[in-house]
Amino acid sequence: MSPVDITATALEHLESMSTLHPDLSEPYQNLVGLYQRKLWHQLTMSTLEFVSNPSATLRTTAEGTNSYLALFDKVILPIDKKLNQLTLARIASAVAFSLLDDPPYADGVAARAILENLLEKKTRARLSPSAALHAESRLGLLGLTVLARSGEALTTTSSVEALEATK
Repeated sequence: MSPVDITATALEHLESMSTLHPDLSEPYQNLVGLYQRKLWHQLTMSTLEFVSNPSATLRTTAEGTNSYLALFDKVILPIDKKLNQLTLARIASAVAFSLLDDPPYADGVAARAILENLLEKKTRARLSPSAALHAESRLGLLGLTVLARSGEALTTTSSVEALEATK
């Protein structure tokens, strides 16, 4: 995908979300402005602030998917090399945990995939040690959270095996 296509896709997504959810028009327009001016640090920090408040900002897209996941896939991931890597890991973590809390889409497998993809070899080489550590620790917490929500006692051998199976 060319840089022009990446930019067009990102801006189109942000504009459509702004139109779809008028109550969130201001934050989405802020992200549009930062993206257009290529203010990557400010975009990263604004995105982190946005995804850190799911009770106020988590919605669905026109396609019916989790809005944080769409924001991450269409806006953040295509420019991940330009972003602060620790903040990228924090955004990925917030997106992953939103998948657990979003009732129609409560999906531990998809949530784990976000953090696991961030930790893959080719991406991990770019991650700072602090970003990799943050992603690894949040991945562990995510696994424990999924296990705890399943209602199984966390101290049994089967729960340890279940946690291992989610890798």
